[in-house]
Amino acid sequence: MAKPAERPGYSLRISLPVHELTSVTAFFIICIPCGEVSNVPDSKFPTDMQPNPNLYLYKENNCPAKFDYKLNNIFRLHALPVSCIAIHPRKDILVSCGEDHIWKLVGLPNGNVLLTGFGHTDWLSNCCFHPSGNKLATSSGDTTVKLWDLSTGNCLLTFEGHSHAVWSCTWHSCGDFVASSSLDTTSKIWDVKSERCRCTLYGHTDSVNSIEFFPYSNTLLTGSADKTLSVWDARTGKCEQSLYGHMHSINDATFNPRGHMIASCDSCGVIKLWDFRKLSPIVSIDIGPSPGNEVNFDSSGQVLAQASGNGVIHLLDLKSGQIHKLVGHENEAHTVVFSHDGESLFAGGSEGTVQAWS
Repeated sequence: MAKPAERPGYSLRISLPVHELTSVTAFFIICIPCGEVSNVPDSKFPTDMQPNPNLYLYKENNCPAKFDYKLNNIFRLHALPVSCIAIHPRKDILVSCGEDHIWKLVGLPNGNVLLTGFGHTDWLSNCCFHPSGNKLATSSGDTTVKLWDLSTGNCLLTFEGHSHAVWSCTWHSCGDFVASSSLDTTSKIWDVKSERCRCTLYGHTDSVNSIEFFPYSNTLLTGSADKTLSVWDARTGKCEQSLYGHMHSINDATFNPRGHMIASCDSCGVIKLWDFRKLSPIVSIDIGPSPGNEVNFDSSGQVLAQASGNGVIHLLDLKSGQIHKLVGHENEAHTVVFSHDGESLFAGGSEGTVQAWS
């Protein structure tokens, strides 16, 4: 399911020089507690978050970036387009979500289906593994977020509260919170222990298309069709900063593995890189006019992949600035993700397939 398109009359693609891009401090967002009162105590946000345990590995990764991927397998998993792929944090397993209302747990490298999840009543938009890998969160056009037990495939919990389709979901690194973003212009933070919405984040003026927790922190990043990114403190619901520069609807945004950079992509194929420490723009790359549907870094942080509306997977070399192309999908590519070692890449598209590149 395509995310909200840019309004008619805004088809011009613009790549502004860095000095013309601006970041503006937050001026709006408040956190509204929501949900019914539960007898179960709420979870507490960690106050002494440990450093990312993988940060040392990222710093020591001096291997050359890989761009010579070859298509070596196609997994035919869904009757309708694939909307999301997520890689298990520890095992050679991926999950694919489809517009056919189901998700599938898939073994690698052969693509054998281990488990199928039924329960959503509309298309699935996104999924995210619990940090332990034993649970899955999914978001859907049916306005809900569901949590699943991956040992059985059973739905453990359904969060209801959004008034329109939910586009994205993300786990906190502690595993006690899930955040979601929606077409209803809000984001919500859900408490897994007390099973209620802890907070609703207001401020975006259009669909909130992506949301992601910064690893091992209480910081949230959202990207919206209102053309802005926002950085939030999940403990207070306060927007710490809003980033401006995109001229079109933002479809996705993510942190790089070392955590010092943000990448975002929009509905006209423009990628922007941002310095997360300074919350300022670095560079803008226009590879449109086809929409950029999703962006993800490889584990080294040296390569950024974008799934594009024309079916091409673009690989951006962050050192040289060169762009490499992987052509495999006949139609739109919706999602792309790297394996943890960077040796493989998986892309899902409108044909209902997941393509494995290595």
